[in-house]
Amino acid sequence: MASSSGASKKRSSQRVAKTPTSTSTSSSNWFKNIASLPQKLPWIASLHPVHTIVLVSLLVSSAYVSLLENSLLDCDRHGHTRLCSSVGKGKQFYAAPGTEWKWYTLPSSAQLGPEVDHRAIVNLEFPGSTPLPVVSWPVDLDVDALDQSTFSVPHNKLDEFLGFVRDVNIESADAATTWTMKPQAQPRMSLSGLFRDEFAELVHRFKIASPLDVLTMAAAYIAMHLTFASLFMSMYRMGSRFWLATSVLISSTFAFLFGLFTTRKLGVPVEVGVLSEGLPFLVITIGFENPIKLTQAVLSHARKPADQTPHTGKDAASRAIPACIESAIQQEAPGIVKSYLVEIAVLLAGSLLSTDSALRQFCFLAAWILFFDCVLLFSFYTSILCIKLEILRLQKSGGGAQVQSATAANSKDLSNTTLFAEWVSPSRLRKFKLGMIAAFVLVNALNMAVLPLRSVTAPAGVTKAHHRTQGHSVDLASSASGSLETILGQAISTGQKTLVTVLPPIRFELAHNVAWDATETPSGYGMSSLLKSLEDPVLTKFIITALVISVIFNGRLFSVARKGGQDSTTTATRSNLAQSISPREKQDPSQEPATQEAQPRAQQHELESALELALTSTLNPRSLTDCQSLLRDGRAPELTDSELVALSLNGNLPLHALEKTLKDFTRAVKVRRAIISRSNATSPLTHSLASSDLPYEQYDWSRVFGVCCENVVGYMPVPLGMAGPLVIDKQSYFLPMATTEGVLVAGVMRGSKAINAGGGVTTVLTADGMTRGPCVTFESLERTAEAKRWLDSIDGQNIMKIAFNSTTRYGRLESMKTAMAGTNLYIRFKASTGDAMGMNMISKGVEHALETMRDTGFPDMQIISLSANYCSDKKPAAINWIDGRGKSVVAQATIPAEIVKSVLKTDVESMVALNVDKNLIGSAMAGSIGGFNAHAANIVAAMYIATGQDPAQVVESANCITVMKNIRGSLQISVSMPSMEVGTIGGGTTLGPQRAMLDMLGVRGPNYDNPGENARQLARIIAAGVLAAELSLCAALAAGHLVKAHMQHNRAPATQ
Repeated sequence: MASSSGASKKRSSQRVAKTPTSTSTSSSNWFKNIASLPQKLPWIASLHPVHTIVLVSLLVSSAYVSLLENSLLDCDRHGHTRLCSSVGKGKQFYAAPGTEWKWYTLPSSAQLGPEVDHRAIVNLEFPGSTPLPVVSWPVDLDVDALDQSTFSVPHNKLDEFLGFVRDVNIESADAATTWTMKPQAQPRMSLSGLFRDEFAELVHRFKIASPLDVLTMAAAYIAMHLTFASLFMSMYRMGSRFWLATSVLISSTFAFLFGLFTTRKLGVPVEVGVLSEGLPFLVITIGFENPIKLTQAVLSHARKPADQTPHTGKDAASRAIPACIESAIQQEAPGIVKSYLVEIAVLLAGSLLSTDSALRQFCFLAAWILFFDCVLLFSFYTSILCIKLEILRLQKSGGGAQVQSATAANSKDLSNTTLFAEWVSPSRLRKFKLGMIAAFVLVNALNMAVLPLRSVTAPAGVTKAHHRTQGHSVDLASSASGSLETILGQAISTGQKTLVTVLPPIRFELAHNVAWDATETPSGYGMSSLLKSLEDPVLTKFIITALVISVIFNGRLFSVARKGGQDSTTTATRSNLAQSISPREKQDPSQEPATQEAQPRAQQHELESALELALTSTLNPRSLTDCQSLLRDGRAPELTDSELVALSLNGNLPLHALEKTLKDFTRAVKVRRAIISRSNATSPLTHSLASSDLPYEQYDWSRVFGVCCENVVGYMPVPLGMAGPLVIDKQSYFLPMATTEGVLVAGVMRGSKAINAGGGVTTVLTADGMTRGPCVTFESLERTAEAKRWLDSIDGQNIMKIAFNSTTRYGRLESMKTAMAGTNLYIRFKASTGDAMGMNMISKGVEHALETMRDTGFPDMQIISLSANYCSDKKPAAINWIDGRGKSVVAQATIPAEIVKSVLKTDVESMVALNVDKNLIGSAMAGSIGGFNAHAANIVAAMYIATGQDPAQVVESANCITVMKNIRGSLQISVSMPSMEVGTIGGGTTLGPQRAMLDMLGVRGPNYDNPGENARQLARIIAAGVLAAELSLCAALAAGHLVKAHMQHNRAPATQ
């Protein structure tokens, strides 16, 4: 419980730390504050997935109903065509000299020339009003009053006229009322009429479009459907054949409904024709990268070991998936939010700057769609993803809880589970759970399906008025006969061809004046739509009851199932542990504590395996043949870890090929550990590797692959200590030392203190050149001697230098030393290599130089080996001690006598005598080569490991002679190291921790101003560290403190 509480506090502190504060002013903190907002939403959604889905579904249903009731089916909101249809279809009458100035009826589809004067006649009805109210018309509408209630208006201004009529409030005789053409008094368009009207508009657009536009739209629709197919394929590769991709589309559809609702509520009209043209391009441009990225992150975190999740302890199993989702959100949310913000900003800029009204409207709508898509991604889709993984996890763990303490006193079967105080089997629990989810989805689908059918039923009064205005019983010609005669007289007098459209009468009703309308508020708007959908009392009450029951049952069911999954997983894990213990472990009591410590880790890996099953395409495992087929097709990342292990053990997947096959370095390391653990040949010894304490996560393996190590199964942490500060050439340094030997860092610290008191270390670099010693041979001794003479000549050396130097920018051949052994010729190339240690650089140059030598008079030369131990590399050799290899450094310091006495606890004469007897005479008696020192290899190895050097080269790099002298009462100490091989680029120096240490020393990477200076400075620093260590150890030996110090620091009991 303590660990669980600690993890909970840590998580809470993390969330608090991410909360935006008023003091954050930098742009990075501002973005982090915005990016942290979506991180709380997925956590709540993953803890309450069913409730989140229900809430979103209710909101979508309300928005959908509101669109149907107040927007989509309002005829007067759909442009000129629908404004006309809102008052019914008119009749057209045509008069001209050709008709002998008589009215002839024309069909509405008739097309006449521009010379025809086209007017419309509109009659306004004010039932029971005496006298008729006076209407004041705007001057720009060109309205002619034919009588008190009948008006003539140019047909091209009919749209504006009807809009004015719809919105105008005409004063009545009673000051408390006004005449108004209220929206609820208008006839509603049915869904079939809406679709018919939209289809006609699309056909019209198609007819007037150019062939290029048609081809463009066809390509856009094809690309859109390919985007959908790509979504399904991406989800299929991640293990979901249908549901996750479908959930993404549902979430996007919900975002579209929310965006359309908000856009229309804000008064921005968006026609279906514009949507039909713009949506394909929106889908293609935006795509579904964000849901796919989030899904990949969640599944990737689900693959991780359970001990990496922030929830441990009692609630580990029940919160495993929410923890994975939380970790994935923390990783991906900033990038996803940034992507959405950029896209929304671009669309808003388009809506503000575009000169095309349709484009402005669509950009505004698209911005809202993306906003709601982001919200739903972190809530609705996250809930579905959580439910999907929870269901598969529960099915893996047995489907329910193992009842323990509650059933200890009775004889009920422990394989059953209690649900609402009833005993049910796991299979019945799963069926009941899936049945409830199916019922919930079905009820919501039924609700949304029947709402449009009920919404098109208008009130009785409206229906009656609609039939009265649109029915065939109304004779528009006779009702407008007087107006037609008036217009005909004007046409005859002017000789103007005239076309008149007679519209059905528009009916006004008295409305009481109120300060505000409840339907104009957002809450009233939604409530109005929702109440209108509740007209069917039986069906509506059934839907509400089913929704309430669904929420309660699903909430309690998931709570019980999660606890059951936890208990079942624990029980199964214990059983598996008991079965996995080998006979040798059972017989050896000393192994019991280790087994007990491994039990929680094994439980976590069982949970990890359960989560891994959620990533497979089906609940049934793939056969070996299927796995081999996926491997051949290059789809190995789709395989689970256990399937990859089976393939490798079967010989289909080599250990060394995991990184290239999986394209995931960390996962490759994890799978390799599992393979080695289960290898039949070594499993008795290696079975614990997969769950061992050897770490492998949180490491940049991309810098290791192909550079530093192969068949990686983890990394070996070594304690890193800092010794110093030590003044080296008037600059202070802390020396990084990676070691497991106690007292070593402390000794360098003491030596540094004494050296600093004397003024610090002075260093000199006497030589710099890496060596490579190939061997070539000839058939005769004469030819071998001739080749040696040529190489030793000035011409030969110049030719070889030119050939060598042509292979590198930084490497420069300095000298060649030759030696004969029979017909074999050994050549020791020595070259500067810049800031690199230089083995690869010099090997490449030597190979090319030898080929040049063969082409320059020695075609019979045979190359025995590119490296023939004449270098000599990673072996004790006198040639390195005498001629040097790599960097040759001398470091010296002078320590006053009082410092020797106060800090080192000895005297100068004792130090000088001990150095002669131990480091010089003692080493000579042992026949040492380059080992005239106390322990130079200790510091060289520790600093090599810390800075990414090759530890094997400690053999020659630790060549050192320590000299001590009494100079006017002070101790002068020096170390000469002729063959120190170091570099600051390449090899282990590319790894993150080692780069950090080089950076701390100020020598990371190449020195562009003075190539090679960083590597030379590193050699000076290491030599100075050796000097401090030599001083301290010799002082301890002279004072007799060595054994005491080591017993104090090396033999301390380890912390358990």
